[in-house]
Amino acid sequence: MASTLISPGVLALENDQSFISQQPVTVGAAIIGPTVKGPVEVPTIVTSYSQYQNIFGTTFATASNVYTYFTSIAAYNYFANGGETLLVARVTSGSFTSATSAISSSNTSGSFILETLSEGIIMNSSSSLDSSGALASGSADNIRWEIQNSNTSSGTFSLLIRQGNDNTTNPIVLETWTNLSMDPFAPNYVIKVIGDYTLNYNSTNNQMEVSGSYPNASKYVRVKSVTNPLPNYFDNNGIAKSAYTSSIPINTSSSFTGGTGTVATNGQYYDQITEGNRSQGIPSASYNNMISLLSNADDYRFNVLLTPGLFNSLQTSQVTSIISNTENRGDSIFVLDLVPYNSTVSAVTTQANSRNTSYAASYWPWLQTIDPDTGANVWVPASTMIGGVYAYNDNVSEPWFAPAGINRGGLSQVIRAEQKLPQTSRDTLYTGKVNPIATFPGTGTVVYGQKTLQTKASALDRVNVRRLLISLKSYISQVANNLVFEQNTIATRNIFLSQVNPYLESVQQRQGLYAFKVVMDDSNNTADVIDRNQLVGAIYLQPTKTAEFIYLNFNILPTGVTFD
Repeated sequence: MASTLISPGVLALENDQSFISQQPVTVGAAIIGPTVKGPVEVPTIVTSYSQYQNIFGTTFATASNVYTYFTSIAAYNYFANGGETLLVARVTSGSFTSATSAISSSNTSGSFILETLSEGIIMNSSSSLDSSGALASGSADNIRWEIQNSNTSSGTFSLLIRQGNDNTTNPIVLETWTNLSMDPFAPNYVIKVIGDYTLNYNSTNNQMEVSGSYPNASKYVRVKSVTNPLPNYFDNNGIAKSAYTSSIPINTSSSFTGGTGTVATNGQYYDQITEGNRSQGIPSASYNNMISLLSNADDYRFNVLLTPGLFNSLQTSQVTSIISNTENRGDSIFVLDLVPYNSTVSAVTTQANSRNTSYAASYWPWLQTIDPDTGANVWVPASTMIGGVYAYNDNVSEPWFAPAGINRGGLSQVIRAEQKLPQTSRDTLYTGKVNPIATFPGTGTVVYGQKTLQTKASALDRVNVRRLLISLKSYISQVANNLVFEQNTIATRNIFLSQVNPYLESVQQRQGLYAFKVVMDDSNNTADVIDRNQLVGAIYLQPTKTAEFIYLNFNILPTGVTFD
């Protein structure tokens, strides 16, 4: 189409400004804490509480009681309120290893070895079966395997991963892998399909080290090794080689053994955690590796970090590291518990005043809720429930709305708060940077504050503004990442502006901003800047503020006064 006029006439040009801007990558919450089972120090994404239960377990027993970790209660509450993804980093006390099981073939030479992704003796179970085909020591927390449809002609078989407490009559199949092969040249080779990655945390370089050739597709097992591969299973006529047919896995089932590591049962739980009895049986130092690992914003994406069971007054070093990492990441907020159960308002505000950051927020007091797995009424620190408040807020509105108040801060899973805070206590807490959890007749328990732990008064001393900035920085950084190594020209700058401006307009329309301005032109990209291989943008924002203090003046007028 012509773009200029040479002779007199009219030129109609089209300027398509209706581009739909790419939406930001959706991320959820992360949680560091102990679990009953699951991979140790391997951050794992779950998308529902049932998946969390299958991978990380539910309850554990001591000599006389059954307990649930805060981690599980927080995960349940998060998903119950609309949370979509949860990154779980399991910490333990002591050393843990996986359980294994050898898959048999008819010539007794074996075929391959499976290994559980979950670690600990909880994955072990006896292979002996009762009359119904149930494992003698099978449980809902461990697994078993079964080979079906073994076919020597095609060289294929199926692998079922079953729940440990099922039986032959009523199998509970967790995963089914069909048409597997022992031929390493086949696309359905068992290792290629199931995966053989082993992940271990390396504290020297603060990274997960990966060994193996194929990523794990199974959520429960990996192929540890193949003891008897069958390369080129078929001869040139397409017929199975007679030397191989007896090495195909046979139709049978069995369980796993050899896992080591026991869930600690020497801790204190729920409201019994005090200054003297400091934890749920997990040493504070056990958190250090995962705290360091989740500082890596490139590999682990989340917008809220929860660590129920860590307290500012008890695990000061760990909390300091988390806050420092969160500030350096710049893309999340840390929900921090300050004190154990049965503390005073003064003790709470003292702990809050020891921190000064807009990347963390604290809530108090403790809350009583129903344990989703035991049905018991238990006391939990506020962060156990606040993840659910954030999830609900983001579901019904946007991250830049305040996760507080009757509309978005209700705690429907809470039975009662540790203390029913009067107005004077709420005033003291809010002045001291602590978000009070209030109890109102007819309304219930409600988050009634949204301050960050920033001491200086500014827009960033509010949770909704901090989360607005997290959202905007996340999206705009994604746009900018695509421009690295591109030509520093007007065209490149226009690409940036054409994506960022529409997005900020949408945020403004969704009540996140009063106004904004984006500058990326010759004024801040001078010749000197360009010569230094820099591309500079300036983004000016006026975040919307929340109405936290509402004054209503009731004026009583005498009879006869007219209203203008």
